[in-house]
Amino acid sequence: MLRKTGFVGFIICCLVLSCVVGCKKKKSTARTAFYYWKTTFTLDKTQSSLLKAAADNRLYLRFFDVAWNDTRKEVLPVGIITLKQNVREFRITPVIYITNKIFENLAVDQVTPLAQKVNQLVNDIAGQNHIPYQSIQIDCDWTIGTKNRYFAFLKAFKSLNKKSLEATIRLHQVKYADRTGVPPVDKGLLMFYNMGKISANLKQANSIYNAADAEKYVRYLPTYKLPLDIALPLFSWTIQIREGKVIQIYGKIGQKELADKTNFEQTAQPNIYKANKSFYLSGIYIRENDLLKLEILTQKQLNEAAGQVSRHLAHLEKRNIIYYELSTIAASALEAKDLEEVSAHF
Repeated sequence: MLRKTGFVGFIICCLVLSCVVGCKKKKSTARTAFYYWKTTFTLDKTQSSLLKAAADNRLYLRFFDVAWNDTRKEVLPVGIITLKQNVREFRITPVIYITNKIFENLAVDQVTPLAQKVNQLVNDIAGQNHIPYQSIQIDCDWTIGTKNRYFAFLKAFKSLNKKSLEATIRLHQVKYADRTGVPPVDKGLLMFYNMGKISANLKQANSIYNAADAEKYVRYLPTYKLPLDIALPLFSWTIQIREGKVIQIYGKIGQKELADKTNFEQTAQPNIYKANKSFYLSGIYIRENDLLKLEILTQKQLNEAAGQVSRHLAHLEKRNIIYYELSTIAASALEAKDLEEVSAHF
């Protein structure tokens, strides 16, 4: 009887140990990185420290935009980056933003020449600044009407550039993938922000991220036909509202400006401010009684966003979690451990 009891006890111990080991959360293999989107590249001490400590110097650097010029009826590069410091220590992925309007106007036989010009400019910038790169990312909010020309551009660019090719993916392009198509690239980058409605309604949920709007899209992620990295927001903006209408959105008006009691007073809603007078703020006209709605994500909301999207993703080793973007005030307010906590969800 003792032998039987001992054997049963041994089996129970094994089961408990197995449960403990099996239930232990698997360590994240995700890698943190940052976007940098300004036209002049120079990092201050805080930004340099955060990039190194949180992201091991992984940086997605916008090289230039490509836009359609209505006057000249042609495609032109815009906002070509100027690098004010040595970047050899950074692990850089070039990013090119291409407006969808190009593919609304471009003839089919002009797609490959465009790919040649973009590839040449990328390599010129990389060569002049001693930037070796293994992958490149194209950012374009294509539509059903432009997908064929955009996808043809990606194929032509890939054949020329020979590096790993990534493309940004908006949430609506995941939900309606059967209509918008899946770009012919090696990997996608899901932009998990800018998902809500920008509205003069003061009770409208945060348009940068809110769980209710996100939930309309995340259930489509498991079946998406590309491996996905994730972009999360490290920025804020302020919506200027006048007489019940949205006037404009400003990235350069933040908590610091709105906290100035000589210009604004906080309303009963903590993120809504009212102008005390008419004045100019950094060249922006603010009229007396204008309402300014600050939208920003807290550390808690960042973790909520990461937790929500990570639950719906197919498994991917060494997924890149890219924060947009390094030069913002919101990024400077964070420490490496804060972002490590968020990235650990993946």
